[in-house]
Amino acid sequence: MMNEMKKEIIAVSFGTSDQDSREKAIGAIKKAYAKAFPDHSVKRAFTSGMIIRKLKDRYGIVIPGVEEALEDAAARKVTSLLLAPTHILAGHEYERVLKAAEAYRGAFAELRIAKPLLSDEQDQEELIAAIVRRTACFDDGHTAICFMGHGTDAEANRVYAELQEKIRAKGYRSCFIATVEAEPTFRDIVEAVKAAGIYDHAILLPLMVVSGEHALNDMAGESETSWRSMFEAAGIRTDCILEGLGEYEDIRRIYVRHAKEAPETK
Repeated sequence: MMNEMKKEIIAVSFGTSDQDSREKAIGAIKKAYAKAFPDHSVKRAFTSGMIIRKLKDRYGIVIPGVEEALEDAAARKVTSLLLAPTHILAGHEYERVLKAAEAYRGAFAELRIAKPLLSDEQDQEELIAAIVRRTACFDDGHTAICFMGHGTDAEANRVYAELQEKIRAKGYRSCFIATVEAEPTFRDIVEAVKAAGIYDHAILLPLMVVSGEHALNDMAGESETSWRSMFEAAGIRTDCILEGLGEYEDIRRIYVRHAKEAPETK
């Protein structure tokens, strides 16, 4: 008689030290995996060593890194393992997941790795539909709806510009996308909003899985370089919605679809 497969999913995120957003966003994605894969146990791992250390030192919360989670799964004799990254793009953090998995390829009878959130045209179309649906109540012709992405120096950063182009092509003129650490920059959209001459109000939201440090500080913070402060300095009334993409049911559906479509590594 064959031994029963021991199946597990590891939801891999960059991580956040913000307690509330971690459970509302990453925790919600983890629950979505558990519901979609009732025959799998579901664990979590973070790729940010800084976040892992901060959670342990500040709150006594222990979350493993990817390598540690893989080692633990192998030690527990997991036979079928699915790595389900919650990263937005196939950037450096996602590459770290792939590299870590490569070292453990022979440790499991089956090892699968899901794609990040935005991996193809369908993903982009579904994300645009989700964010437009979420912000439709604000789109009155006088409100600029601005999403903050993280940004990366990896080639995958082009996705942000592609999203903006697609949004414009669909006729959503009041929706803007910029990044904290790459291009397009927030100064780009501040200038675009000002140049339009029709916006007296701005709504700011993170285009990130969690509403963590970047959303709290770079977007909604008190410093003069925060997105909120720069808009207000330009005379535009500003409100912030601290809600990560992981809190959107439509976005969780994309992650679940990617998990179901994940191919076995060769």
